[in-house]
Amino acid sequence: MRILLVEDDVMIGEVMQASLKDAGYAVDWVQDGQIALSALAVQNYDLLLLDLGLPKKDGLLVLAEIRRQDQQLPIVIATARDDLNSRLQGLDGGADDYVVKPFQMEELLARLRAVVRRKHHHGQLQLSNGLLTLDPSSYQVWLCGNSEAISLTHKEFSLLQTLMQHQGRIYSRAELEDKIYAWGEEVESNAIDYLIHSLRKKLGKESIRNIRGAGWSVNKGGAT
Repeated sequence: MRILLVEDDVMIGEVMQASLKDAGYAVDWVQDGQIALSALAVQNYDLLLLDLGLPKKDGLLVLAEIRRQDQQLPIVIATARDDLNSRLQGLDGGADDYVVKPFQMEELLARLRAVVRRKHHHGQLQLSNGLLTLDPSSYQVWLCGNSEAISLTHKEFSLLQTLMQHQGRIYSRAELEDKIYAWGEEVESNAIDYLIHSLRKKLGKESIRNIRGAGWSVNKGGAT
């Protein structure tokens, strides 16, 4: 899952970026509103984490411009503005949640997960296709019928979550790289192949389908 973090305070941005990466997200960090819009124009993101007091273009203006063009992108505002008017402008303007600084990263991460669930999974806590069950809140995965969770690396979990969010869809190598690697991360040419191989070794060969020449997918609804 790939997040665009828009935060002009360097110290706060560094902490948030590191915490999000530790939680398994690919994070691109920019520090002003105009660059944020430019980034969104050229890169697909799963979520936007937006400060309001930004240079060049205020966060509320960024929010308004995004919502004019994109009604689907999950947006969470994280700001020091705690007055009622700002909260109302943010939420009425299309933000999915509004978090006031200072906050605990654990709470922010929980709010991000809740927003993504509401946007993409209609509130369900777990993803399952009859073969695998994946819990985004605990970063655990099980083979259906087996109560023992299987340990995955952050990248493995992120890749599997991408496939499980759109069961049956075929993802190409480039699409998967785009979902799980941020700007500046060094990506080996066989990185996705290695992750897929590792996942299939842990979960079974039937867990992820290899569509020759096209990419990879997971079966939908337990179909075999």
